[in-house]
Amino acid sequence: MKRVFQRLVCVAAVLLAGCAENPPPQNYQPAMVTPQYNPPPPAPKISPAQPKPQPRLQPSQKTTTAVSPATPRELRAAWIATVANIDWPSKPGLPVAEQKRELLALLDCAQRLHLNAVFFQVRSVCDAMYASPLEPWSEYLTGVQGKTPSPFYDPLAFTVAEAHKRGLQLHAWFNPFRAAHPETKSPPALNHVTRTHPEIIRHYGKQTWCDPGEPAAQARALAAVLDVVKRYDVDGIVFDDYFYPYPEKIGGAAADFPDGVSWKKFGASSGMVRDDWRRANINKFVQKAASEIHVAKPWVQFGISPFGIWRPAVPAGIDAHALDSYAKLYADAPLWLRNGWVDYLAPQLYWPIAPREHGFTTLYQWWRAQNPQGRRVYAALNDAAVGTKFSADEIGRQIDAVRTQTSNGGEVHYHLRNLLENPALAKIVAAKYAQPALQPLMPWLESRK
Repeated sequence: MKRVFQRLVCVAAVLLAGCAENPPPQNYQPAMVTPQYNPPPPAPKISPAQPKPQPRLQPSQKTTTAVSPATPRELRAAWIATVANIDWPSKPGLPVAEQKRELLALLDCAQRLHLNAVFFQVRSVCDAMYASPLEPWSEYLTGVQGKTPSPFYDPLAFTVAEAHKRGLQLHAWFNPFRAAHPETKSPPALNHVTRTHPEIIRHYGKQTWCDPGEPAAQARALAAVLDVVKRYDVDGIVFDDYFYPYPEKIGGAAADFPDGVSWKKFGASSGMVRDDWRRANINKFVQKAASEIHVAKPWVQFGISPFGIWRPAVPAGIDAHALDSYAKLYADAPLWLRNGWVDYLAPQLYWPIAPREHGFTTLYQWWRAQNPQGRRVYAALNDAAVGTKFSADEIGRQIDAVRTQTSNGGEVHYHLRNLLENPALAKIVAAKYAQPALQPLMPWLESRK
């Protein structure tokens, strides 16, 4: 997520025994050829699954026979960040059994706290936390990018199955365009995009990026998303705030993103100024992702978690010096909401309720007002700041603030390990979530079937 968060020291208690290992499917050897940009054809699921007679819009409804009709509907989700081993696994190259035990401890924590969804990061730097025919295994899993887990297992298939056992939805979290992390240790695998298609790669300060202005970069990201949608029983796809990268300073001065090649090829003749062209690139990608995901599986939710302030001083009273996500990240998130391209938006409201210039409640009310299509608007909460920027009580007050605005809203906690390792925070969240909750309804998904 945000670069301001430092990697956490992982001390999670290992509570459960590992599961039996499965041999690798014969048709999922690591791809060592140039990835194809066209969406791959459907392939058999990696984990055994019974066919569903109807699309599952609300996995938590599997257990609703014992739930009172008065049960509230609100999203209670948490991110499971894999980039830089923030949440899981605690370090790269752990034995498979240890990886599974750590993951089960996180999911058990989510279940104990009555969460109903996890956002599991599956593609952070054009890599994969699953058996991908398109991209290499993540270094955060095995320690070396491209190295297959041994004994073989598929973390995404495992997590989907275990989340569903616990009544949790699984939303697969993608970073569409980031191609390397500043703290990357492993050399890129032979089939990583930086090797196979360097012509779409841009180096920008400490960042390595697939240029969103290159149609091939957009097609590549969408192919990875659709591969997961078609082969795994995920309940949702979610992007966070990384579209164009956050501004970098080079030589002490603010630097522009180096997309001169794509601008000359595709933008200069578009009739748009460069900033508008960049926004159009992201808008086109978001709209196409929404369409293709729902064509593949109409019941799969598509959501985005943008930076919490759209523009400085919007709404009135908000910090006039805040990052301008519209002008710097080229993310016109209110447009996606107004046009109904997303099923939910979860702006990252990573500030306390006071002071007003970064007011949590003020911002949340503004985002909710940008929603003529009646999509879901959740609040992404900054649990990682508890103990430094604000107290655990702040998270409780923010949950209350969301509930005063809507009966069909909810929260996304950044990130799950905070809830596992911070007893004061866990106690407050447990009190707020004392009663189980169902997922908010999304009736428009029914109309897409």
